[in-house]
Amino acid sequence: MRAGGEEQGRGVEAGVLIGAGLGLGIGFVMAMTGAGGGVLAVPLLGFAYGMRVQDAAPVALLAVCLAACIGSAMGLHQGKVRYRAAAWIAATAMLGAPCGFWLGRHLPNGPLLLLFAAVLAWQGVRLLRSTARPGGGAHATSRPHAPTCAIDPLTHRLHWTPVCAAALGATGLVAGFLSTLLGIGGGFVVVPALMHVTDLEMESVTATSLAVIALIAAGSAAVMLAGGAPVSWRLALPFALGTATGLAAGRCVAPRMPHRRLVQVFAVCCVTVAAVLFVNAWEN
Repeated sequence: MRAGGEEQGRGVEAGVLIGAGLGLGIGFVMAMTGAGGGVLAVPLLGFAYGMRVQDAAPVALLAVCLAACIGSAMGLHQGKVRYRAAAWIAATAMLGAPCGFWLGRHLPNGPLLLLFAAVLAWQGVRLLRSTARPGGGAHATSRPHAPTCAIDPLTHRLHWTPVCAAALGATGLVAGFLSTLLGIGGGFVVVPALMHVTDLEMESVTATSLAVIALIAAGSAAVMLAGGAPVSWRLALPFALGTATGLAAGRCVAPRMPHRRLVQVFAVCCVTVAAVLFVNAWEN
């Protein structure tokens, strides 16, 4: 009995270490890609622990929430967060979150894996295309069109119009729906949306996105927990702490890292994981 208990204890310790290690990687990628790296959390939890999307989603959201809170706090301290835009996107996200949660609880794991594969493939292809353009990449700032939400040259704040509010609100709806459906913070939606509809600098886009993700992930996790979604706290806590540590470290070293190459590696990882998920979905 003692030997069996010792083996079980070592198994738990190994699981904790694996979770913390995975979290470190996810957090670092989030720092490098403006929160978009959180999209890999659920697939990695599935690969490491054999978890279904429905079971991995709340664990991933809690981790992404804690990491994004730290990242957005750093952004607020630096004056980079556009908090009005972040609050509006997060508020509209809460309208889509219950719908995503309901659908996620009624869909089998196979279709959810297919949808996740499609999301990852889109993310990877988008990033590869962005880095292929001259001056492109996750931290590119040039935009080929006039922004819908432009910065007022006098107040240095976003100039809010009905069209601007509608564009950011639609971003929130999509991000909130996908956050509870797939357990993702929504950074892969928020970052390109902010780059497309605003003329914010990339540092402000990243910081604002992290603030949005912190709010969306917190609200979505609350919706899932209130709806009875099971959470493995023994796994969730080390995974969340690892993710937060990785993001804090990544934000500190991000200015000195080769962003284009890192984004390209991340994009290839997204496409590769998408292919594996696609195969697993058909097997299920």
